[in-house]
Amino acid sequence: MPQNQNQNLNANSQTLVIDTEEFAFETVEQHNGIATVVKFKLDNPDVRLGDVLLILSGADIQFHGFIGGIEDGYAIAADRNGSTLSAVVH
Repeated sequence: MPQNQNQNLNANSQTLVIDTEEFAFETVEQHNGIATVVKFKLDNPDVRLGDVLLILSGADIQFHGFIGGIEDGYAIAADRNGSTLSAVVH
C-alpha cells in the first residue's frame, strides 16, 4: 500500500475504554435486543481505524470491538459475537 493511502490506519492499535454509564451511542445493528454495531461521537482525535472500543460496566465487558469507520466526528464499531450492550436508545 502506498504511504499516502489510508493515513487513518495505524500499525499499532490502541484501546478506547469508556464506562457504560458515560457511553452515548446509536445502535446501527442489533440482534435480539443486543447492540452489535454502534455509532458514537468521537471526541478523541487520536483514535484511528482499527483501534478497539471497550465498554465496561465495572469489571464486566459490555462491548469489545474494532472501530471500522470514522466520519464527520463519529465512529462506528462492531462486536457481533460478545456484546451484551442493550440496543435501547442512549
